[in-house]
Amino acid sequence: MSARRPAPGPVGPPEDGAAIDGRAITARPDGPSRRRLLQGLGAGALGLAALPLAGCALDGALADAGGSGGAGDDLELSFLISNLDGGWVPSKSAISSYEANVWQQLTDKLVHTDPEGAVTPWIATHWEQNEEATEYVLHLRGGVTFSDGTPLDAEAVLANLEAWAVGRPDEGLARVGLFPGGTYEGAEALDPLTVRVTFTAPTLSFLPTLGYHGCQLMAPSSLALSLEEQADLARQIGSGPFVLESWEPRQRVRLVRREDYDWAPEALGASGPAQLAAITFTVLPDDTLRASAARAGQTDLSYNVNPQVLDAFTEAGFVIEVPRYLGFVHGYSLRTQVAPFDDVRVRQAVTRGIDRAEILRTVFTDAWEPATSWLQAGVPETTDLTELFSYDPGLAARLLDEAGWTGRNEDGFREKDGVELGFTINPTPYLTGSVPEAELISQHLGRLGIRVATQKLDIPTWTERVTNNPEQGVNEVTRSFVDVGTVAGVITDEGEDWFQTGSSDAELVRLRDEVAGAATREERAPLVEELSRHVLEQAYFIPLEQNVQRIYVQSPDLRGITFNAVAIPSYHAATKEKP
Repeated sequence: MSARRPAPGPVGPPEDGAAIDGRAITARPDGPSRRRLLQGLGAGALGLAALPLAGCALDGALADAGGSGGAGDDLELSFLISNLDGGWVPSKSAISSYEANVWQQLTDKLVHTDPEGAVTPWIATHWEQNEEATEYVLHLRGGVTFSDGTPLDAEAVLANLEAWAVGRPDEGLARVGLFPGGTYEGAEALDPLTVRVTFTAPTLSFLPTLGYHGCQLMAPSSLALSLEEQADLARQIGSGPFVLESWEPRQRVRLVRREDYDWAPEALGASGPAQLAAITFTVLPDDTLRASAARAGQTDLSYNVNPQVLDAFTEAGFVIEVPRYLGFVHGYSLRTQVAPFDDVRVRQAVTRGIDRAEILRTVFTDAWEPATSWLQAGVPETTDLTELFSYDPGLAARLLDEAGWTGRNEDGFREKDGVELGFTINPTPYLTGSVPEAELISQHLGRLGIRVATQKLDIPTWTERVTNNPEQGVNEVTRSFVDVGTVAGVITDEGEDWFQTGSSDAELVRLRDEVAGAATREERAPLVEELSRHVLEQAYFIPLEQNVQRIYVQSPDLRGITFNAVAIPSYHAATKEKP
């Protein structure tokens, strides 16, 4: 393995690296030496032999993990994860790349949506829609119950639809952001197992989105709980193949098989109860220790380890899953009401000043691919628009000059009217590799005269200071969806207003409405390309690479794992056997 790739995590000395202990770090205009960037390389480039053997810290973390053993009907799965800090309010944590691994085992969905976006039956066995895609009738499987014994019937589906489409925002219970709530008119039970759903405009995204991880079916009793009550995982009731046995906040979750489960979708490859008797999710924050546990056979699965050790794990016979989901590529959305991103020329200069090829060479491995748009390449309506954001430092410098950032201060950074050109990136805690990637981008832009500070935050702080802070100009995006029609619901003021344009960009508003309102996929495809082109030309979004947000290092003994459209695994059909 090449020794030219830095391991994810804070690297380099404080004056050059990502934030250390919460302190913001910047790169100088001429950039730190490459030697400094590589100082933190360590075990990633050296392979598994460089990983520490399991010691006291690892043994302590695994003491109550439930083991990775068992035989026959007593098979258990141990799963090491870096954190479970997102909490257990479904509207907040169901789409988390961490908690979703747990929710997927506790709950079911109305349909299954596979990695190619194909929709197949689950709790809804079949359905009809009208030609205008404004009305859908869902026919439900009979005999399905939540784990508390209450029926998963039409009334339960109505309660879930209301939670997804509307929520209870006055109580802090948000709706599901990628559910088509903007056109949702209502739903009614035609009989105990039939639901009719109506929309005010064509809504092609409805059926695929029912397989989105935010649209998990919960018992009405759980949905009725307050925000504070929903934070207690023990009070969350699903209908999935596993039920909660015990949990410790931010430390551990143990699930056991539900013996009467018998309504898995055909897509999962097995019927009846789960093969595994139990699954234990244990929090172990240190990437190296999670990798060490996998190496030592102390866990069946380690989630989101250093990308640089993946080749070595493969050579050692481990199974590496790096599923790409349908959704947005990994990148930065820019808030245009925050300086300096209120100037399109600065936004364009930033996107042209990033050397994405170097990022792929140094931070990631061959499993990662360059972004070709702001949407993942697997999204059916995506087209290659690389020419709109390809690396061109000469053009970037000219754009900054045109924007008036022609002065230089004593540190060598650009300035205008006495104001230095710069901003802060807070790397997302949801993506392995985001810290060294931000550091490298800081170097790229530093060479253009832009001061970029990087500051690593934990999940609660990152959510507060970045996601929910309109004054933070850069928001790092790792977001999935199952149908491109839902994109319009997040980028303007009718959704999450990613770019802080509100309704001021008439072209963006027009394309939003036309994409969301298209009655056929053939009608929608050119509109999606037009929308994508506009977003990239305005540099509202800076694409980086195809998003591989989830890395699963699995024991070669594991079999029968299925991933959905948003790259979340189901362990219903999973088992363990010697290869």
